[in-house]
Amino acid sequence: MTSPTAIDLFRGEYRFLSNFCPAPVTLSGVTYPTVEHAFQAAKTTDVEERQQILACKTPGEAKRLGRTVHLDPNWDEYRQTFMIGLLRQKFSRPPFRQLLLDTGDRVLIEGNAWRDTYWGVCNGIGENHLGKLLMRVRDEIQR
Repeated sequence: MTSPTAIDLFRGEYRFLSNFCPAPVTLSGVTYPTVEHAFQAAKTTDVEERQQILACKTPGEAKRLGRTVHLDPNWDEYRQTFMIGLLRQKFSRPPFRQLLLDTGDRVLIEGNAWRDTYWGVCNGIGENHLGKLLMRVRDEIQR
């Protein structure tokens, strides 16, 4: 899945592609500090759990807490819908819009070592849904 023109790690120069990168986004009228915070909050309809996620100091802490929430029973059906909505918000404004456009037509791969083969790719294996959604958002804003 990798190629010489692929961006296969969302760190360093490409950290802006990561959901952990500070970029305020809004979900249900509440502004979260990162896409990761908002995405984890979207997993539950419990207001208290969403507030606890909002209060997390880091996106990593929000992700860990998101693993313990009362998961909406239909989550798997619409998790990508939530994700692309949050990504559209993040990349609709500066500086993120231009940074994403500057990736040109490069393939975006959410490479990871934590075995996430749904949203990313680990050891060459994975569906890379985050990378695919980022490329979709990039295509939309190029038009």
